[in-house]
Amino acid sequence: MSGVTIVVGIQWGDEGKGRIVDVLADRAEMIARFGGGNNAGHTLVVEGRKVVLRSVPSGIFHAPKPLLIGAGVVIDLAGFVQELDELRAIGVDVSRVKLDERAHLTLPYHIALDRLGEQARGKGAIGTTGRGIGPTYVDRVARSGVRAADLREPERLAQRVRAALALHGNRLSEGGAAIDAGRLLEELAALSTRVAPHLVDGVALVHDVLERGGDILCEGAQGTMLDVGFGTYPYVTSSHTIAGGACVGLGFGPMAVREVIGVTKAYCTRVGAGPFPSELDDAVGEQLRARGNEYGTNTGRPRRCGWFDVVAARYACRLNGVSRLVVTKLDVMSGLERVGVVSSYVKDGRPVGVDRLGEAGVTPEVTWYPGWSEDVSAVRRVEDLPRNARAYVQALEQATDTPVGWISVGAERSSLISIVDSGRRV
Repeated sequence: MSGVTIVVGIQWGDEGKGRIVDVLADRAEMIARFGGGNNAGHTLVVEGRKVVLRSVPSGIFHAPKPLLIGAGVVIDLAGFVQELDELRAIGVDVSRVKLDERAHLTLPYHIALDRLGEQARGKGAIGTTGRGIGPTYVDRVARSGVRAADLREPERLAQRVRAALALHGNRLSEGGAAIDAGRLLEELAALSTRVAPHLVDGVALVHDVLERGGDILCEGAQGTMLDVGFGTYPYVTSSHTIAGGACVGLGFGPMAVREVIGVTKAYCTRVGAGPFPSELDDAVGEQLRARGNEYGTNTGRPRRCGWFDVVAARYACRLNGVSRLVVTKLDVMSGLERVGVVSSYVKDGRPVGVDRLGEAGVTPEVTWYPGWSEDVSAVRRVEDLPRNARAYVQALEQATDTPVGWISVGAERSSLISIVDSGRRV
């Protein structure tokens, strides 16, 4: 039976979605990215080699499967071409990478506007990556964007670029970031010859696979708590990161969805500003950051670290319709005498929900579990995990009311323990 499997993050991003997509890619006919831009860096470790993907779907190492960058993604052309060149240099066939012609382009003036916007916010800065993602989505909604399809029509491309620069010109000039239209169009003309072979009607490609009975594996970016509509607004990204975003980002109906897999770390991290109830501003937080190598893939910024947040995770599982969880980085928590889980948020002595995050006076309540000292990085069967580690994962399963299907204890593909395939429970 054909259908769509969607992989989403249920925290604030950086959960390890890319390597899960990489592992599950063998089961699909096509892998597709549905949202975000090159602000999302997915790190894979394949046979000891570290590869960072920013726009290309994580199934690139599974030849000869087609890979689609959907209409919901915003694409930086120079970055996209560079990524293709880097993959080609290590022997990857990049002709399989397709870009929906409806995808909007992130252009130099979007990057400039992004950085000017963060400067203007001052102490209230959101903490964006400065890669122009937000302004690109703003232009799309304002109907002043430039799409990949425009690369085929030089006159139309020039018209739209000049119109956008006229719209943003005053702000760019005032911020000392004026863009020369002629030079930009020359750069786009050179890039268009590289990108044109990859342009497709993404909707037609998706439905061709589904109608032939094929499976599609969909990859999101960031995490549920950064969703523009349902995350910790305004400290969110500019796209829909939840499972529903796959439908509008790739162009299929909800009846095509067969399964939603939610990816979560065994603890929590967040990059940038915004509410983060479980944050550990102490030696334990530093230990998680160091052992988990918690630094931004694209920016190198240190991630804020904290205990697993059950309230946010349960909310995310409901919002996405998660059928199974993947718990990553369980190995990072080895050596802690006890491990905490944020079990509720409280304000004025009463429990409150995710919608109240960011309000003054909201505090987390932590439930404690015994830790484990054993190194679990070499474990490959769930029954070989330390008793306390298994009990901790069982607690997460029960608290989110969602079964755990996989547990990751390291960066390599082989370090993913499959509970689903073994027929066992945690």
